Amino acid sequence: MLLNFYKYQGTGNDFVMIDNRKGGFPKDNVKLVSFLCDRRFGIGADGLILLEDDEDTDFKMVYYNSDGRQGTMCGNGGRCIVAFANYLGVVDQNTSFMAVDGLHKATTANGIVSLEMQDVKEIKEKTNSLFLNTGSPHHVQMVDGLKDFDVRKEGAKLRYGLYGEQGSNINFVDQATEDTFNVRTYERGVEDETFSCGTGVTAVALAMYHSGKTKKDSVKIITPGGNLQVKFKSNANGFDQIWLTGPAQLVFKGEINVEP
Repeated sequence: MLLNFYKYQGTGNDFVMIDNRKGGFPKDNVKLVSFLCDRRFGIGADGLILLEDDEDTDFKMVYYNSDGRQGTMCGNGGRCIVAFANYLGVVDQNTSFMAVDGLHKATTANGIVSLEMQDVKEIKEKTNSLFLNTGSPHHVQMVDGLKDFDVRKEGAKLRYGLYGEQGSNINFVDQATEDTFNVRTYERGVEDETFSCGTGVTAVALAMYHSGKTKKDSVKIITPGGNLQVKFKSNANGFDQIWLTGPAQLVFKGEINVEP
C-alpha cells in the first residue's frame, strides 16, 4: 500500500500526519503505526495523527503515540493538525474540531496556532509535586539544575513507580522569571523525553499559578524545542478559557510503501 504522509512539528514535538477522510488507513494496526514513527526504520515521529471527517465539526483528530497505540489528547499535535487542516483547505483561520477529550476551538495565522484546551477542575497536591489532567495526565515537579537533570531516568522512575502501568507524563520545571518557566517532559507512550509537550506545558502553567509561583494568567514556557504561551482564567471551579499558543510547521511530505 502506498501511503501519502505529511510531517509536522510544533516546538520540536513532531508528528506524522495522514489525511484519512476516505477512511483507508488501517487504524487498528499497532505495528504499522509504530513502524511509521520509528526514527531508524520508518519516517520518525513522537506520534501519528489521522485527520478524519466529523459530522458536527470541521474534522476529527485521532492521535497515536509512537508505540502504536491510540493516546490521550496531545496539545502540540492538536496545534499541528489545525495547521495541516488549513494546508489541505479543510479550514480557514478559525476552526473547531473533535478530539479524544472532546471539542476544541483553534485559530491559525502566519504559522502560529492557538488551541483552546479543556477546562481543568482539579489539581491534586502531592509530596513535592502536583498532578492534573489537561487532556492527558501530568505530574509537575520543580527541580534544581534542570539543564543537567536526567529526565529520562527520573521520569521513567515516576512514570512507572508512582503511577503504575497506566502511567502519567512527567514534567520537570524551574522558574526563570515571574511569568516564565523552563520545562522538560518525559512522555508516556514515547517512553522518553520529548522536545516539547503541549498538554504538559499547559499543566505546568496552571500548576505554577495554583501553587503561587506566579500570579500571571499568561505564562511563557521555554522547552528544549522552543517557546509556548499559555493563557487562562482562574475561577471558583478551577481554570477555563485555557489557550495554548505557538508555532506549527510543515517539515516535509512524501510517500512510503507499507504492508496494510
